[in-house]
Amino acid sequence: MASGWISHRGLSKVIAKDASFAVSETGVQRFREDGMAEFKVNKTFTEINRKIRRGEVVVVTAEEMIGVRRDLGAVEAARKVDVVTTGTFGIMCSSGAFLNFGHSRPRIRASKVYLNGVEAYAGIAAVDCYIGATQTREDDPLNKVFPGRFRYGGGHVIEDLVAGREVRLTATSYGTDCYPGRQHEATMTLQDFPDAVLLDPRNAYQNYNCAVNFSKKTIYTYMGILRPECANANFSTSGQLSPLLNDPLYRTIGIGTRIFVGGGVGYVIGAGTQHNPGVKRSANGVVMGGAGTISVRGDLKGMSAKFLRGASLTGYGCSLNVGIGIPIPVLNEEMAMFTSVSDDEIQVPVVDYGYGYPEGGGEPVAYVTYGQLRTGEITLDGKKLPAAPLSSYSAAKEIAVTLKEWISSGQFLLGEPQETLPSVSFDGFQDLQ
Repeated sequence: MASGWISHRGLSKVIAKDASFAVSETGVQRFREDGMAEFKVNKTFTEINRKIRRGEVVVVTAEEMIGVRRDLGAVEAARKVDVVTTGTFGIMCSSGAFLNFGHSRPRIRASKVYLNGVEAYAGIAAVDCYIGATQTREDDPLNKVFPGRFRYGGGHVIEDLVAGREVRLTATSYGTDCYPGRQHEATMTLQDFPDAVLLDPRNAYQNYNCAVNFSKKTIYTYMGILRPECANANFSTSGQLSPLLNDPLYRTIGIGTRIFVGGGVGYVIGAGTQHNPGVKRSANGVVMGGAGTISVRGDLKGMSAKFLRGASLTGYGCSLNVGIGIPIPVLNEEMAMFTSVSDDEIQVPVVDYGYGYPEGGGEPVAYVTYGQLRTGEITLDGKKLPAAPLSSYSAAKEIAVTLKEWISSGQFLLGEPQETLPSVSFDGFQDLQ
């Protein structure tokens, strides 16, 4: 039976064809058609935030939750644990920052803006611009001498800013009556910008490919360097710690979810571009390939270069490593099950980037688990090949632990989503114990 979903706030109407709901001080109580309660544990964001304020909240990382559920079972784990923290740190190309560099004398309505030689999009208003993580410097040779090194781009500018380093801003314009300035140059640090907002259209991909190369030449991709004839495999995401893999149906994540981003506090502002919840799923509800994504926002001035690092991908381009952590409230035993998923239970599609992917195909040639990938070796068609991560599991773990400390100390409250991410129906676990 597919589950319906509503928030706890004053709603008592039927919103799904197969379920009815009653609302009490303990949250949403779900009932099946036979009148039996669907969940034995029912908590709300409000209750959990009250526990955080009182210093009574129980928080564990997603890694720790695996053992908690194994030892106690889903129902008791849901009773005991209030929040599970997650983390991921890796290359997220669809990232960037809105910057306002302040009015000059005379005023300028910038039509072109460069930061350390990297162009920022100026088609917004006066002194606003957006710098994308993958934008390269104007003088970069790109792939003219193949493979290009892409040593500096938009992601590096963002890292320089949050690290407190100076950047050189150059703005030009055609001049108007109200904005007569035609050129403005300044050396600035992050604190000199009146506004600096990280705004990423697509982050924290829910699962992703394991990349191999069946062609007879070395190829250079956003998944790293892939040697010919399937000589190596590269993968991404933090598996059992990854945010959306711990809430595979986005029960608790959406517009307004408060998160760790780039070392500071930010928010989910909606589904990210290419969000696709309809991907094939395992029996535990976990997607078997790239699926959900989030769009995020946060104040750059509260972030750290430790969790926002410029990236150079040989032969491909520039990007930005982003650290993201999402706290997931354990509202019921279903969420206890979801947040205790292990690397051995998450399947990853193996995709050929030599032929299929660049031609618009890229159907999986096999599936492996993160448990297998993290041994450093997988077997494909009887052949053993080394496997290497593009994301940092240790950094992801540090993010989850940091977020756990913030919540446990009362510094960080959960943000209840005003609208959850688009999802799909799920028949539920057969036996929640």
